[in-house]
Amino acid sequence: MASGKLLVVDDDRNLLELIRIRLESSGFEVYTAPDEVEARTLLAAQVFDLAIIDLQLVQTDGISLMTEAHHMSPGLPVIILTAHGSIESAVEAMKKGAFTYLTKPFDARELVLSIERALENRRLTTEVSRLKELVRERYDFENIVARSGEMQKVLESVTRIARTDSTVFIHGESGTGKELIARAIHVTGARKEGPFVAINCAAIPETLLESELFGHEKGAFTGAVRNSKGLFVQAHEGTIFLDEIGDMTLATQAKFLRVLQERQFFPVGGERPVSVDVRVIVATNKVLENEVAEGRFREDLYYRIRVIPIELPPLRERKDDIPVLAEHFLKKFGGSMKKTITGLTPRALQKLMLHDWPGNVRELENTIEYAVAMAHQEIITDDLVLPAKDGSTDGQIKPLKEARDDFEKDYLIQLLEVTRGNVTKAAELAGKYRADFYNLLKKYVISPLDFKKK
Repeated sequence: MASGKLLVVDDDRNLLELIRIRLESSGFEVYTAPDEVEARTLLAAQVFDLAIIDLQLVQTDGISLMTEAHHMSPGLPVIILTAHGSIESAVEAMKKGAFTYLTKPFDARELVLSIERALENRRLTTEVSRLKELVRERYDFENIVARSGEMQKVLESVTRIARTDSTVFIHGESGTGKELIARAIHVTGARKEGPFVAINCAAIPETLLESELFGHEKGAFTGAVRNSKGLFVQAHEGTIFLDEIGDMTLATQAKFLRVLQERQFFPVGGERPVSVDVRVIVATNKVLENEVAEGRFREDLYYRIRVIPIELPPLRERKDDIPVLAEHFLKKFGGSMKKTITGLTPRALQKLMLHDWPGNVRELENTIEYAVAMAHQEIITDDLVLPAKDGSTDGQIKPLKEARDDFEKDYLIQLLEVTRGNVTKAAELAGKYRADFYNLLKKYVISPLDFKKK
């Protein structure tokens, strides 16, 4: 079994064939190119683990080709082959990103050793980056609030489907955490060591979305000054997440359907298909059944992506999660702003629980961030949470005790107005002893004399 896919570029066809034979005998999968044109074609169509490039090529130099290769495949290790008289140029190549260089003639064992070191270095670099990303993603996953029964069901589904390669369709309102669930599926799945690539289809102009997804050839359109690999190639052996899939144009939908069916596509302006191995997760806040009925979304694509549907409930339907989410965001923003925040007052928490949250978790996060930024003490008070606009009460219901006290005070005032401040008559109407009635007046600082004057 090959231990790596290699590209070898050299205009000496005899040397090229010799290198191919020796590397294949060492277990590598080898592609060769005798010139820059063939090399660019292979780089555009394949995902390589390493490239070996001769410093002196027919039309250009190896450093220029290496630069192009790095544009198309960032992080690709490159070994430069050079003659003794051009060592200085080879050193310059290393400054510009080559892993190392070998002088001709070179020993086959030395070449294999250099390749193995380069591949190991890339593996370690990739592993460090992956672990950093994994720590962040797992931290997020652990903090997906799942106190409510609705979210428990969602996370149970995530656990069941994570190890499969089936396409996942996530539906939910904006701000419900669709990308967070997609990352959780990736991190807990079999592809967790591969890349996770996300794109918001609604955020990319429709004229550029196809190029972003599938890449393009140099000269395919104005501004395409070099070949570019798309996001599907970047997600090779990992997961690609397409948010707001409902905003994809019909033309791009047709190309996306081909990827789902055949795992192949043509870059914009390309003549050769590119194969990829990716897991696809899509999401939308639109009702795609309506989009299909209106002719804005392909029916065949709809059924192709809706293999494993996950419905994310809005925050207003899982209010059990609000206190824990609020506590999480208090810690997050308290730490980033270097403030000691111990919690919310009961009134502040009640306002959070009564709000409908049209912006869902994202709106709650923004609300807590504002409250922490404006706080002057260790506890968040209700005036910092969903502050009323234009002096309105924002339709919030008062706490029971406060509402009862307000009612009781208004009731006493009405009695005294009716009886013109006669406490005895007011007490009789209220069904209270005169002494108890006086205690109530004292509690609310109400004077019967004020009403006698009226």
